[in-house]
Amino acid sequence: MSRIIRTEANEILSKAVEYHGFVYTQGVVAADPAGDITAQTRDVLAQIDALLEQHGTDNTRLLQAQIWLKSIDDRGAMNAVWSAWLPEGGAPVRACVEAKLADPRYLVEIMVVACR
Repeated sequence: MSRIIRTEANEILSKAVEYHGFVYTQGVVAADPAGDITAQTRDVLAQIDALLEQHGTDNTRLLQAQIWLKSIDDRGAMNAVWSAWLPEGGAPVRACVEAKLADPRYLVEIMVVACR
């Protein structure tokens, strides 16, 4: 039977789960929700980089992304940071929607799936 690796699991979620060489991250939000959409997106992507690195992969191996924005009007600013972060030609499949997030200070939440 294949092993499931859970990173920093608690009673309701894990920060990441790895199974059969696939890495699934939690929905990541900014550590400091005081920043604007650009700052929060950079923070979220840095956290995703760290989670992927813990599992021996990186953003060149992304398969899927789900992005929730407090305001869809922030999509352009978020996309500027997102596009700069992605490797050329390496964009995953993606959904990006407006949503009410868990804390009104959060402007963006991102969840990804990558392979090793």
